[in-house]
Amino acid sequence: MSRLWDLGHIQPNTTIAMQGETIPAMFWNAVQARGPNIWMRQKHLGIWRSWTWNETAQAVREIGAGLISLGFNAGETGAVLANTTIDWVLADLAILSTGGVCNGIYPTDAPAQVQYLCEDSRTTILFVEDDEQLDKALEVKDQLPLLRKIVVFDMEGLRNLQHPDVLSMDALRALGRELLAKTPQAVEERAAACKPEDLAILVYTSGTTGKPKGAMHLHKGLVYAVRGYNALVSQDENDERMCFLPLCHIAERLGGEYYALYTGAKLNFVENPETIPENVREIAPTVFTAVPRVWEKFYSAVMIALKEAGAVQQAVYAWGIGVGQRIADKVLAKEPVGAWLKFQFIVAQWLALNNVRKLIGVHHARYLVTGAAPISPELVRWYMALGLPMLEVWGMTETCGASTGVPANGMKPGSIGPAAPFNEVRLDPVTSEILVRGPNVFAGYLNQPEKTAETIDKDGWLHTGDVGVVDGEGYFRITDRMKDIIITAGGKNITPSELENELKFSPYITDAVVIGDRRPYLTVIVMIDQENVEKFAQDQDVPFSNYASLTRAPEVQALIQSELDRVNKKFARVEQIKKFFLLDKQLTAEDEELTPTMKLKRKLVEKKYEAQIQAMYA
Repeated sequence: MSRLWDLGHIQPNTTIAMQGETIPAMFWNAVQARGPNIWMRQKHLGIWRSWTWNETAQAVREIGAGLISLGFNAGETGAVLANTTIDWVLADLAILSTGGVCNGIYPTDAPAQVQYLCEDSRTTILFVEDDEQLDKALEVKDQLPLLRKIVVFDMEGLRNLQHPDVLSMDALRALGRELLAKTPQAVEERAAACKPEDLAILVYTSGTTGKPKGAMHLHKGLVYAVRGYNALVSQDENDERMCFLPLCHIAERLGGEYYALYTGAKLNFVENPETIPENVREIAPTVFTAVPRVWEKFYSAVMIALKEAGAVQQAVYAWGIGVGQRIADKVLAKEPVGAWLKFQFIVAQWLALNNVRKLIGVHHARYLVTGAAPISPELVRWYMALGLPMLEVWGMTETCGASTGVPANGMKPGSIGPAAPFNEVRLDPVTSEILVRGPNVFAGYLNQPEKTAETIDKDGWLHTGDVGVVDGEGYFRITDRMKDIIITAGGKNITPSELENELKFSPYITDAVVIGDRRPYLTVIVMIDQENVEKFAQDQDVPFSNYASLTRAPEVQALIQSELDRVNKKFARVEQIKKFFLLDKQLTAEDEELTPTMKLKRKLVEKKYEAQIQAMYA
């Protein structure tokens, strides 16, 4: 169990954990070294099923041989349209092991988006999860002349399907076994022919402006990045990871699948996105990476549970978290933690804090990692008060994930840390834009040389679009996106993300978009946390019939106003938010207002709700 005053177990590791200059070489070397050990687990129908390295290799070999028998050539693209499952990993490793390029497609994408991504990437084989995803693929199949076959993971509901272009994963593996009976080394030979300079994966950006861009990552960049991750904060074969973020996103692909492949850490897959809170308590990961929205959700659950607790439990928690905060303050100030304070914390853990950690599912965690979006410094301090080091990392699709990271022995909430040891990071002297250079930087955008030239300058510096500052210790802090800085009608420059992070710290607010560019004052669009606000309404006997009526209830409006008042007290008058409106539609990942990582798209929201925004300035 982590102790904030003793973090020797989170030291960087620069020793190469697994040889191999390409992802397939690393995978097949790992199979040789770890064969009978368990690598992956997945829960299905309430039962956990384990996969050893040898079992994984057999499946990858059969799927890869099946691809070869379908005429899949080195350099061709195979795409995966599915939620995060073990089958996703098997398909990915099989495509790469046959010399192909793997492209992930979000399962929430519409048929038109699936068509564009397959077309742009020249996909020849498409893996889909189930009948729902198959329907999307078949809807656009006639517009994709290069797409030869669609392979379905889960055939439930499709047992009687007879389609010349569709086959099940089991049928593909059967084809593979036939080929392997004649040429047993077919897949290994293809894998051995892979070169570090070959294109390995495509990761499409979310495309909030214009069409999505396919970021090209070579094998050498991916291998370099996962080795670098271990030099940032290390993990090993004793660690348990939870795999639940989308595998088509760079965070889970690099920081989950490939990093675990390199280090041998076990990957545990959740049953489905809705069961994450239950599954995390069962898995109890030792290393836990998530986006701020997940950390905010866990915190909200604890705050709501606390409101229902008795007075004694509330008092014990308040005392315990107070002790934890005093320790966190000392650790942040790099001051020694005295024996008496350590003893108090051990008592606090026994009386209250361990129960909080178990409620969340982080009772075995060595450290937590947060990234992909800004997080409130107060939230980081709260997890530290539980005794959990929370390390913020920053990076993007184009940098293979993390480019900066907060070290365990130098935590600084509100900062994204210094440059990771494997790349250079600096500020543009004129614009203060954060620039990154290193072998982890991507090879450019597929089919878009002009966009590549706009992003990577002639000296090899990647222009990230994030604006930042750097302190005397080399720690960077993001102040905003270049295009998101608000300049009010009075000429005041305002960073909306600071206000938005404070608002999202509320258990009743899931997301917020601050408005005010060239306007007389600031306003905000708020997306409420449905579960917590419904609970509030039920406790206060507030009548509501559906989600829209819930957002219109005067008591709910007053609740959000009180949260706004709390945040406004922390800012100067010119930076305070004067008005708000609540989105009256319950948004899901299928809605255009949300990115696949469940963040509100600023520009789209501003455009779509222009009438409501104008009303706040009437």
